[in-house]
Amino acid sequence: MANVRRVRRIIRKIDAWTVFKVSAVVWAVVALATVLGLVMFWSIITAAEIPERITAFLIEITLLSEGSDPFGDNDAFLRLAIFGSIAWSVLGCGFTTLLAVMYNLASDVVGGVEIVVLEETLAPLPPATPPVTARRPALSAADIPTQETPVTTPDRG
Repeated sequence: MANVRRVRRIIRKIDAWTVFKVSAVVWAVVALATVLGLVMFWSIITAAEIPERITAFLIEITLLSEGSDPFGDNDAFLRLAIFGSIAWSVLGCGFTTLLAVMYNLASDVVGGVEIVVLEETLAPLPPATPPVTARRPALSAADIPTQETPVTTPDRG
C-alpha cells in the first residue's frame, strides 16, 4: 500500500548554464525539423507546379514583367531556410537563457515559485528472512578439550 503526502517545494534558482545546454539541443532539433519540413514542402509545391502558376498569374495581372521568374532559384530558398533556422535557433537559445537569468533575479526578490507535489512512498517490505542453515550447537566449557582431556577422533571405517 502506498502512502501519499502533499509536499510544498520552492524553485529558487535555475542554473543558466544548464538551461543554455538544454535549449541549444532543443533549438537545434527544431531548426533541423524546420529545414527538413521546408525542403519537403517546397519539393511538393514545385512538383505540383504551383510556383509557375503563381508566376503566370502575376504576369497576367501585370504585377510582373514578361519573362521574370521569382521562384526560379531553388538554391536561394534552401540557403534562406538554413540561414533562417540557424538564426532562429541562436536567438531562441539566447532568449531562453536570458529568461532563466531573469527568473533568478526575480526569485531573489520574491522568493521563487512554490509548487505542491504529491510524494508517494511505498509501504516497506517485510524484512527478508535469512535462509535456514544447519548449525552446530554451541559448545559449553565442558565440551572444550583441555590438556588433561585427550582428544579422540571417532573411527570412520
